[in-house]
Amino acid sequence: MVYCTWLLLLVYQCKGGEMKLVQDDQMKSNVLQIQSKNVNACCITCPVNPKDSMGIRLPFVTLIVKNLGQFFTFEITILDSENIRRRLRMSSYHVKKKLSTFMVTMPVSMDMGWNQLQMNLAKFTITSFSTTYVETVCVKVHANCRLRRIYFSDQLYNEDQLPKSYRMHRTMDMLEKPNYILRKKVVKVDKKSTADPEKTKQLVS
Repeated sequence: MVYCTWLLLLVYQCKGGEMKLVQDDQMKSNVLQIQSKNVNACCITCPVNPKDSMGIRLPFVTLIVKNLGQFFTFEITILDSENIRRRLRMSSYHVKKKLSTFMVTMPVSMDMGWNQLQMNLAKFTITSFSTTYVETVCVKVHANCRLRRIYFSDQLYNEDQLPKSYRMHRTMDMLEKPNYILRKKVVKVDKKSTADPEKTKQLVS
């Protein structure tokens, strides 16, 4: 089942920065912009109650996020086979992997502009903690970025296999093409997605 958790299940925390919906020139749609000089002072978190769990057991997570040329970090908390909550933190300002009992921090490299960040949570859990991934407990996205979408899936899909609203490159390529080209390709674009909608879950839209 595809579900949307935009306002009901996200909590916003921002001190000394700003968080707002903006119209992105490339995407031609509203995206969430999170900016702050202190990346830890401005973020969105799901679920609202830190004691709760998202309970998502799909192992692949994808973020469609725009690099604003500033420090950026996001964090995913998972529950493993030892019933322990572990944190996977990715940031643009770390240069090497740091591992502790409950947390792994890794650098993330992004191009300027829009990026599609994909993580195999099951693989990260095994390689980092030598345990088995059970479910995703919490997702936290910090400044500085523009965020279009976060979704979970049972595997990684090609963009032409995904619903239109889950795509990045195909959407941007189409927006840059003349209308007459779009009309010629409307049949191809509207092909039925091979991704099972029961096997993908959307977090941000």
